[in-house]
This record gives sequence, structure tokens and C-alpha cells, in this order.
Amino acid sequence: MRLARSLVVILAALATSGCMTTPRLFGPPAPPPPPPSVDAVVYGGPGPGVVPGPSPAVAAALVKADDPDPPYTLDSGDRLRVVVYGQDGLTNTYAVDASGRITMPLIGAVPARGRTTADLSRVIAARLRDGYLREPHVAVEVDTYRPFFILGEVSFPGQYPFVAHMTAETAVAIAGGFTPRAYRYEVEITRPTPQGPVRLKGPTMMPVRPGDTVAISERWF
Repeated sequence: MRLARSLVVILAALATSGCMTTPRLFGPPAPPPPPPSVDAVVYGGPGPGVVPGPSPAVAAALVKADDPDPPYTLDSGDRLRVVVYGQDGLTNTYAVDASGRITMPLIGAVPARGRTTADLSRVIAARLRDGYLREPHVAVEVDTYRPFFILGEVSFPGQYPFVAHMTAETAVAIAGGFTPRAYRYEVEITRPTPQGPVRLKGPTMMPVRPGDTVAISERWF
């Protein structure tokens, strides 16, 4: 009796093991992996159906790029529309010069670099209040943003007027597109800030701001 029970246990174990290891005998075979795409061969990019995760450096850049935009600060190359209400002789368009200042009648040179338009309007109002106007009302807005720059593997590198809502992809299109040797999957942007230039790396949908320098690198194979 005990021998029979032992045989039953052994046969059950063998049956269970066989169910777990029996290869698949029916149904269509698994499809082969897709061949690499032309872009993957020529440009070193991802193949079809492959979505690689970003490198730590790219991920950090994307976090920075997704942060809410800080207030725009003025610099050389910006053109500003300054309105002093009721004072046609002071209302005009002024360029921020190489020293980072604008020059207005009565009050002369006013530092603009690193300031927001709201900051600059308060400074101008304070200057006018000091011996010229009793209660000046001043508004400042950007009439024309300073240009951006694009370097590296594009057809026509150089300086171009800034366009609202620009991305690196837009910048490449403005510069005539990629060259055949361009690496198309990552760009580097150098952005001037009051604390010094900041370098960001990321995909071509990264936003571009006035004064940015966009660099397109060369692929190595």
C-alpha cells in the first residue's frame, strides 16, 4: 500500500514537471525581430519599435527644460517699446546697446541688462519722478527680441531673428536643415543667464529662447 502511494506521488511530480517544461508544439512560431531601420544604420538612431530611455544627462536637461519659464530678462540686441503716458516726446522704441543700456531723453542712459520689463519700467518712472514729471506712468514691452545663434551641422549656421515659441527643431529648419553628417537625436543649447551661461542637452523639441546658441553635433558613424 505504501509502495503504491509512493508511486502515485512520484508520477504526479513527473507529470507536473513535464507540464512546466514541455515545449510549445502548436501555434505559429514567434516572429523574428524587425531589421534595423535606415536611420538606425545611417544616423545611429533607434530602430523600429525601440524607445530607449534618456541618459542621465539628457533626463536632467529635460527636467530643466520643463521647468516653468523664469521672467524674461533683457540684454543687448533687444528692442523695447517704452510708453510714457501723456508724453509723446518720451514714448519711443529704444535698443538695448552693447553696454546693456537704453538711452532716453531727459534721463539719459538707463541700465536694462538683467532686468525684466516690469523692473525697467519702475526704474524709468523713478528717474522721471526725480525732477521731471510729477506722477509718470511708464510701460515697457519687448518690440523685437534679440537673435539666436545656431552652429555645427546645419546648412547655414549663423545668427537669425528669434521667432516666438521656437524649439531647436524650428531653429534647424530656419538654418536650412541638417547636413548629411548631423546627429539628429540630440542638441546642445547654451543659454545666457544673469548667473552665467548654462548648457543644456536634450531632444530637438527643447525650447529655444532669445540669445540662445544651438549646437548640432556631427555623428561619428
